[in-house]
Amino acid sequence: MASSPPGSPHSLATASGLLLGTTGAAMIVGALIGWALGSWGLGLLVGAIAGIPLAVFVVYRVYTAPR
Repeated sequence: MASSPPGSPHSLATASGLLLGTTGAAMIVGALIGWALGSWGLGLLVGAIAGIPLAVFVVYRVYTAPR
């Protein structure tokens, strides 16, 4: 992987942070919705499954945004 030019906010740490943060947020939201509906575990699972493509989309949008 090529390194980013100096002064660029895009790095491997940025991408992994976005992936983990977005997936974690989706899991929390899923667990809360699941808890409200009576099964927080199922909500957590659905949040994780939905969070993975959402996280990939967020990284794609950040890295393809015009500078």
